[in-house]
Amino acid sequence: MTTTSDVYISGTRDDPALRARAAIREDTDRLLRAYQAKAALVTELELDGATRQEAHTRLVDFSTDQLRHHLAVTDRVLYATAAGAPGTRLLVRALRRQQQAVSRHIDDLVAASTTAQTTRAARAVGAVLAVCVDIEHTVLLPALAELPGADLPSLAEELRTLLHGGELDVPEVLDVRPVPHGQRHPRIFGRYARLVPGESFVLVNNHDPKPLRREFTATHPGEFTWDYLESGPSQWRIRIGRPAVPA
Repeated sequence: MTTTSDVYISGTRDDPALRARAAIREDTDRLLRAYQAKAALVTELELDGATRQEAHTRLVDFSTDQLRHHLAVTDRVLYATAAGAPGTRLLVRALRRQQQAVSRHIDDLVAASTTAQTTRAARAVGAVLAVCVDIEHTVLLPALAELPGADLPSLAEELRTLLHGGELDVPEVLDVRPVPHGQRHPRIFGRYARLVPGESFVLVNNHDPKPLRREFTATHPGEFTWDYLESGPSQWRIRIGRPAVPA
């Protein structure tokens, strides 16, 4: 039965997908502002030696802890889900390259030993991070909202859970037989994204998912295991895992 609270008009403020996008943007914008505020202390203010070193240390700690954690969670929840769809796969590859660039600049920030090196690295992190956030807001989130099989409100909740140190409740078996074909792959990739190294899940399908395996090979080369537990004729069961040590 549909309750009054379940009824909404798509595109209005009551639309769960729009509310989820707003929640994700709020968390990401908060992270970006926090980084920019800390970076400004070492790039814009002429602080004395001890004070400047303290500001540098705090910026490094924030970047290697909260910032890198946020990037990893975003990849695990949002990027991995979008990586399972042909229309967003290239977008995810581009975003992951942006994340890798942010990580390299963080390494430069950690290694910086002069004022010039610190300023250059801090500005580089901020510039690439801002681009990455903008692409997420303007391209990735709208695409996820329209992606068959992706539930943006659920993704937003999972994102927040992981950002706050929680753990996700993940079922061991994913039966996609009742799911329309066009919605299966994003759901499967989303389930894979929730695995930590050494974990796995069992996929139940009504055909041999060879195209899915090719997509996994293209998207996660050497980062997954694939073992047939049952091979037809009416049901296929495959254990898909994330190896403890990449293959």
